[in-house]
Amino acid sequence: MVLAGQMMDRPLLVLPLLQYAAAHHGDSAVVTRSVEGPVHRTTYGETYERVQRLAHALTRLGIKPGDRVATLALNTWRHLDLYFAIAGIGAVCHTVNPRLPADQLAYLLSHAEDRLLFFDICFADQAAALVAGVPTLERVIALTDAAHAPTDGRFGNLLVYDTMIAREGLDFPWPEFDENTAASLCYTSGTTGLPKGVLYSHRALVLHSFAVAANGLASADDILMPVVPMFHVNAWGIPYTAPLLGAPLVFGGPAFDGPRLFDLMETEGVTCTQGVPTLWQGLIVEMRARGHKPKDLRRVVVGGAAVSESMVRAFEDEFGVEVFHAWGMTETTPLGVINRPKAKFKTAPRDRQVRQKLKQGIGVFGADLRIVDGEGRAMPHDGTAQGHIQIRGPWIIKSYFKEDHSPLTADGWFDTGDIGTLDPDGYMEITDRAKDVIKSGGEWISSSMLENAALGHPQVAQAAVIGVPHARWLERPLLICVPRGEPPTLEEINAYLATRLPKWWLPDALECVESLPIGPTGKILKTKLRERFKAIRLG
Repeated sequence: MVLAGQMMDRPLLVLPLLQYAAAHHGDSAVVTRSVEGPVHRTTYGETYERVQRLAHALTRLGIKPGDRVATLALNTWRHLDLYFAIAGIGAVCHTVNPRLPADQLAYLLSHAEDRLLFFDICFADQAAALVAGVPTLERVIALTDAAHAPTDGRFGNLLVYDTMIAREGLDFPWPEFDENTAASLCYTSGTTGLPKGVLYSHRALVLHSFAVAANGLASADDILMPVVPMFHVNAWGIPYTAPLLGAPLVFGGPAFDGPRLFDLMETEGVTCTQGVPTLWQGLIVEMRARGHKPKDLRRVVVGGAAVSESMVRAFEDEFGVEVFHAWGMTETTPLGVINRPKAKFKTAPRDRQVRQKLKQGIGVFGADLRIVDGEGRAMPHDGTAQGHIQIRGPWIIKSYFKEDHSPLTADGWFDTGDIGTLDPDGYMEITDRAKDVIKSGGEWISSSMLENAALGHPQVAQAAVIGVPHARWLERPLLICVPRGEPPTLEEINAYLATRLPKWWLPDALECVESLPIGPTGKILKTKLRERFKAIRLG
């Protein structure tokens, strides 16, 4: 007989994270470089007041539990309001990437059947196009004040956010519901087909927040600045985790370039920040130009793409800012692994430390990992065997929104599409995407590891590697780079790489370009590179 525990059965819901912050850390700051221009300052206490007013307004607009509400917005205090008010009434906050093309935006809102759209005024053109293109859309709300609201008549009966919530009262009667209720909706980037919806439950988001807090992405002693956008996998969960910790939040709004990131971090005393490598490259350039880091910055979390050795050494060796490498995806909410060095690596030679930091990290509690071969057989965790990386856990996807078939294996694991290794210490290292790995003579070459090694060359600013056909070896690597100053030669590149990688991995050809195609989530679009260089044949 199973003996039940005798604890209270309280649902894990998103709103209590903010309610806790308002009650116990009500004066903790939420600072935003606003879309309108000035820096805006508020607190968790004031945020909860606005969230109550917004909940009244949403209800007055007819939003019911399960309804989807879209946001086309940057990292701001108003977007934070929407996260909690929409989920708090049992509806679903659908964060939409404004960098997507117009037809894809219309597809996403139509597929989600969004009833309302909240938009930052810098995305007024995209929002206006959606008014006519999405049949389920009933009202649009400009995330601004009356002085900055659009007045050109493209939106019909436009509502203005600040005006709308100002006329509402407090003391909203929050409902309590099952913790498996959907709270948030994000779509995959759609690099291999139409984007797919990932519907996050309240339970998953709360558990994920604890995992983020427990694994170094954020702490109660930090002033946090998520540079990863709030429209991209919920800004890696930081908007939920920060209230859980009572930690102050700094939002960059439209400030994504190096100088403005630096200034905001410096002024607001940011200690920990999270973002993708392309953003950190700009910050490093700015730190070098000024000769110092933002004064309080201690930790940078890098995810979304692999961190390079040159980036680790720049942050840590030049400026004393610790780098935490992390990995996840839309389907994993997103945290799957975090690279926090074990004690034995802290005393290792510096080169060994850096080599270990380039791995994505150790699976966090709640995210189980394994690697399997092409037949689904488990492979050894020896740091050498490469296999398909699979994951499972309480915040890992079970099924896609509005799709009947399961993406899971027969025994309940999600295949990430990544190829990699697991070492005896538990560190996962992604060697490539399954679709990007280069198959040379029956052996695999990691385009990702080759790219990261090339970035250490002083004449390489950006790098991408694709496989091109070879008469003898099936495929061989083509290195495509954006040069820093004088373009390097293939011989110079390979002389540098030969001390870092197996010689048979070295690229057979080099192309120097002015820029690399970057997708809406900050990743290099290799599909476009393959199309551009499809005529190249080697051997």
